Amino acid sequence: MTDVVRTPDDRFADLPDYDFAPHYVDATVDGTDLRLARVDEGDGHPVVLLHGEPTWGYLWRRALPPLLDAGCRVVVPDHAGFGRSDKPQPRDWYSFDRLYDAMDQHLKATVGDEPITLVVHDWGGLLGLVWAAENAERLARIVVLDTGLYRAGGRMSDDWWRFRNYVEKIDEFPVAQMVDGACLTELPEEVKAAYAAPFPDKASHGGPLAMPLLVPTSDDSPGADRMMAAWDVIEAWEVPALFVWGSDDPIIPPKVGERMSQLFGGESTFTTVTGSHFLQEDAGEEIGKRIAAFVTG
Repeated sequence: MTDVVRTPDDRFADLPDYDFAPHYVDATVDGTDLRLARVDEGDGHPVVLLHGEPTWGYLWRRALPPLLDAGCRVVVPDHAGFGRSDKPQPRDWYSFDRLYDAMDQHLKATVGDEPITLVVHDWGGLLGLVWAAENAERLARIVVLDTGLYRAGGRMSDDWWRFRNYVEKIDEFPVAQMVDGACLTELPEEVKAAYAAPFPDKASHGGPLAMPLLVPTSDDSPGADRMMAAWDVIEAWEVPALFVWGSDDPIIPPKVGERMSQLFGGESTFTTVTGSHFLQEDAGEEIGKRIAAFVTG
């Protein structure tokens, strides 16, 4: 039996600029019962915003108003282990397949068979782009921000291996420090506290500690087969794509995003905003406006 941690509601009280009510879906992932959380606002065409590591739905708060003003329904899920979603306690519970299954159940329960605009960032790309390829008939369009997807023969940088090896040795992830360090904007203390809010103790840190170790580093890594298969679909599909990249992202530089955009089969537009890896903190409203224009245009 897997122990599951649920962050107390009072940890989410009075979050700066994030007074959206949570909505919940129950899921069972490999025998583990989970309550998964999302923000779900507005009507109209569904725009699904997927966060990455070590963030949660709070990351998208500044992008929501322009999308709502454009008449969209905005759905912001928290992955299993993050945000208001339940958090299986042992780090080794987490796998690509389990995280994907939780996300898949959440999306299917939330937006059903309706075509969506899918927006992915960071680990939201590893999960979301595979989901997009395996559910291509569900996509109206896709927006890609500062992420990647493993390709055959891929190699990780020395900096990546240093980060991965560091995370493997710790038992509590420095969430606020990591987010703050990958923004051009200096985050106020209350915003850093909001990023740390879902993770009040070591037992709640399984997700942030696991994700770096789950990034495929070779063709036989768990999840790599599904990512490589996803590329076969992505390179052939006709789904319109918008790429919005942080101009100063040291983790996944713009040249990586531009190359990635050239591999997408559908009509693809690559743009940048002034920002680092967590570009939603540096240019969240502008990103929301660009996505809204892409959806409505």
